[in-house]
Amino acid sequence: MSRAYPNIGGPISLVNQNGEQVTEETYKGHPTLIYFGFTYCPDVCPMTLVTVKRAYDRLPEGVSPPQTLLISIDPERDTPEQLAQYVSTAAFPDNLQGLTGTPEEVRAAADAFLADYSRIEQPGSESEYSMDHTSLLYLMDEDWQLKTFFTHEDTDETIATCLTELLEQ
Repeated sequence: MSRAYPNIGGPISLVNQNGEQVTEETYKGHPTLIYFGFTYCPDVCPMTLVTVKRAYDRLPEGVSPPQTLLISIDPERDTPEQLAQYVSTAAFPDNLQGLTGTPEEVRAAADAFLADYSRIEQPGSESEYSMDHTSLLYLMDEDWQLKTFFTHEDTDETIATCLTELLEQ
């Protein structure tokens, strides 16, 4: 199932959970699955990442899962250290990397993917604010071109089936 749009996906310049500078060039040569989210997300982000892991677990032998990136839309709280702890969660994909940057770098990356997000103040809440965001998974090919995307309606089974078709070539 291909939903390729040439205007989605573009250059990124961020920092990974190890504090290393990365760009789209870092990930070229391999398919990459990208999700924009944040570590303080109470439900959607962790459930999406669990679904991705389950989809990867369903891939047939010989089909390698794409490199998986969580690009944080909350650079104020999601430091490389915070991301390192989060991406090592056992229920998430083994190859998950967390990326962050300055607010401007994160906004530029999100804009390249037409991914929207905004800060929602929550006075009286322990977390003070939350982030409202687009919840799509973007599958980029080896050349960093959008191959397809998945929505919250896709299950681990539909994602695995689609990945198998697209990655087995």
